[in-house]
Amino acid sequence: MLKHSQIRKRKLMLKNIPKILSPELLAALCEMGHSDRLVISDGNFPAHTMGKNAKVIRLDGHGVPEVLEAILKVFPLDTYTEKSVSLMEKVPGDTVETPIWKEFEDIVAKYDERGASTIGFIERFKFYEEAKTSYLIIATSEKALYANIMLQKGVVTD
Repeated sequence: MLKHSQIRKRKLMLKNIPKILSPELLAALCEMGHSDRLVISDGNFPAHTMGKNAKVIRLDGHGVPEVLEAILKVFPLDTYTEKSVSLMEKVPGDTVETPIWKEFEDIVAKYDERGASTIGFIERFKFYEEAKTSYLIIATSEKALYANIMLQKGVVTD
């Protein structure tokens, strides 16, 4: 019988699981329950500071859209809340462009029939406070600004 730590070190040998989802990340996603939240953070997000009470998994070398796409293939969004996806709102007066938000909308629409209507915005410092209560933070190397996204887990019905 393999110990849990040995299982995590083994190569992922399952079908139809995106390769970007490591055994450690899959285990964390499985451990999450209904209404638990995860954050997929850009490279500027203080993941380890915000994640003192959360699991922090690093996916260096990857961007938020590809991680989001892979996660939504296996992760149900909460249908009991209107906004199960949250983005960090731009600071008032900040004129930076956020084309990545459109990518997020397109990806979410592929996996949730509510599409962009399930995406909400949270003021920057409130987003940080919410992130501190998340179950999991996935730190990426994403260079786009305001590319942090929070997902609330739903239930598996089939």
